[in-house]
Amino acid sequence: MIRTIITALLLAGAAQAQTADQRLKAVYNAEWQWRLAQTGQVEDGLDTRPGPRLPCVTPACQAERQRQWQGVLDQIAAIPDAELSPAERLNKAVLAESLRAEVVGIKWRSYEMPINSDVNVWNYLPAQVPFRSVQEYRNYISRMRDIPRWFDEHAANMRSGMKRGFTPPAVTMKGRDATLANQIKPGKDSPFYAPFTLMPASIPAFEQDQLRAEAREVIETIVNPAQTRMLAFLRTEYLPGARASTAARDLPDGVAWYRDQVKEFTTTDLTPDAIHQIGLKEVARIDADLRAAMVQSGFKGEYKDFLVFLRTDPQFYARTPDELLGFSSYVIKRMDGKLKDIFTTLPRHRFTLRPVADAIAPTYTSGRGGLDACYMNTYDLKSRPLFMLTALTLHECVPGHSHQGAMALEAPAAPPFRRQTYFSGYGEGWGLYTEYLGRELGMYRNPYEEFGRASFENWRASRLVVDTGLHLMGWSRDQAIAYLEEHTALARHDIEIEVDRYISWPGQALAYKLGEMSIRKLRSEAETSLGAGFDLRRFHDTLLGLGSVPLPVMEAEMRAWMAREKVRPAVAR
Repeated sequence: MIRTIITALLLAGAAQAQTADQRLKAVYNAEWQWRLAQTGQVEDGLDTRPGPRLPCVTPACQAERQRQWQGVLDQIAAIPDAELSPAERLNKAVLAESLRAEVVGIKWRSYEMPINSDVNVWNYLPAQVPFRSVQEYRNYISRMRDIPRWFDEHAANMRSGMKRGFTPPAVTMKGRDATLANQIKPGKDSPFYAPFTLMPASIPAFEQDQLRAEAREVIETIVNPAQTRMLAFLRTEYLPGARASTAARDLPDGVAWYRDQVKEFTTTDLTPDAIHQIGLKEVARIDADLRAAMVQSGFKGEYKDFLVFLRTDPQFYARTPDELLGFSSYVIKRMDGKLKDIFTTLPRHRFTLRPVADAIAPTYTSGRGGLDACYMNTYDLKSRPLFMLTALTLHECVPGHSHQGAMALEAPAAPPFRRQTYFSGYGEGWGLYTEYLGRELGMYRNPYEEFGRASFENWRASRLVVDTGLHLMGWSRDQAIAYLEEHTALARHDIEIEVDRYISWPGQALAYKLGEMSIRKLRSEAETSLGAGFDLRRFHDTLLGLGSVPLPVMEAEMRAWMAREKVRPAVAR
C-alpha cells in the first residue's frame, strides 16, 4: 500500500514537472496511436495507409470510442491555454473541436445511418491503383477477407436506425443500390482486382502470380458473396424501410440533431435562420454577376433563354470522356504556371487526374479532389458543361483540394493527427475561394467561363438557402430543385443529384460558402491593415500552412499573423 502511494506521488510530481506543451503532446500522441489501432490504419512516412483490417463499427466499439475521446477532451481541458506555446495552443483547439464532433456524433448514434445519397460503406473498398509492396497487397487482400464482418456490423446498425426512424429519405436513395450491384463482378472483371492488373516490377513474377490467384479466389468466394448479401439487405429491407419525409426536423429530436450537424460542418455558432438570411443576400448579389456575364457574352434575349442556350448548345459540351479530361488537364497546367504568383512554397507531393469510376459515376458529383488524385465525372457528358469545368478544376485539383492536401501533408512541425483532421468549413471554403482567385488570375477566358464561375458561386450560396429550407422550413424536394434551376446553370441531372445530397446529408452543404466568405473577409482585413506591406503569397502560405482548422480558429490565427506582419522589418518582406 505504501509503495502504491509513493508511486502515485512520484507520478504526480513528474506530471507537475512537465510543461503544458509536454503534457498536451503526451495526450495527443497517445490518442493518435490509439486512433490508428481503432481505424486499422498504419503510418507511412507523413501519411497513413489502410492496414490489414477494416474498423470495428459495432455499438460497443462506438461506445468505447466515445469514452476514450471524452476522456481526452477532459484531459486537454485541464491544460491551461495560457501555459501553452502558440503552436500547441493551436493543436489543442483543433483536437478539441474534432473530438467534440466525434463525441456528439456517437451520442446521436449517427453510425446507425452510415449511407446517404452521396456516401456509403462500399464505394471506397475497391482500390483503384497498384500498391508499392507485397505487404500492401497482402494488407489489401486481408481487408477484402474482412468485408463480410464490416457489412454485417453496418447492417446491424442500420436495422437499429430503421427501428427508430433514423434513415436517409427514400426519395434520395433511388438507384443508389446500383453502385453496389455494379461492383459484383467475377474475378478479373471485379473493380477489386484493378490493383493486380499492373503490379510493380520490384515484385517477382512468381509472387505476382500468387497474389493474383489469391485475390481472384477471395473476390469469388468472400467479397462477392458478402456484396450480394448486402445488396439483398438493401433491396429487401433497408431501402423499402427508408423514411418518406425529407426534413431533418422529422428525425428523432431532429431539430436539435440538425443544429449539431450545422455546428459540425460549419464549426461556427451561426443559427440555421441566420445562415438562411446570409444565403438570400449572397444569391441576390451573385445573380447580378450572372446577368452581367450574359450581357458580356453578347446574347440577345431573356435570362431564362440564356440558361436554355447554355444547357443545350453542343459547343459547350465534350463529345468524349477524353475531351472532358483533356480540358480539365489544360486548366491544371495553365494554373501550374501561375502558382508562383500566389504561393512562396509549393508541395513536392503530386496528384494525378482520373475519371470517376464507372460503377459509381451515375450518382456521383461532378468532381472530387484528394491528396493523390483529382477525379472528374465523365458520365452523361451532356450534363457536364465545359464552361463550368475551369471553376470545378480549380476547386477540386489546383490550387484547390489536391494542392491543399499536399500543403497540409508537408506543413512543418505538424503532429500526425493534424494531417488527418479535416474541417469542411476550412477545406471547402478554400476550394470555393480558389474559384474566385481564378478570376483574378485570368483563368476564365471568356464570358461563358466567367458565367460558369459565378454559377458555381451561386450554387454554393443557394445551398445556404436550400439546406436550411429543406430541413427546418418545410421546403419540398421540388422547391429546392426549382430554386437551383433558377439561380444556377447546372444541368437538371446535376441539380437532382445535388438536392438529394443536401436532403440526405444535412448541414454539409453549408460549409462551402461560409468558409469562403470567412477567407475573403480575412484577406480584405489583411489588405487594409497591411497596405503596401500585404503579400498575397504569404497570406496564402500562412492560411494553408495552418492545416485544416475550425473557422473561428482560422480567423484568430490569421489575425495574429497580420499583427506579426505589421512589425516585420520591411527588408524581410
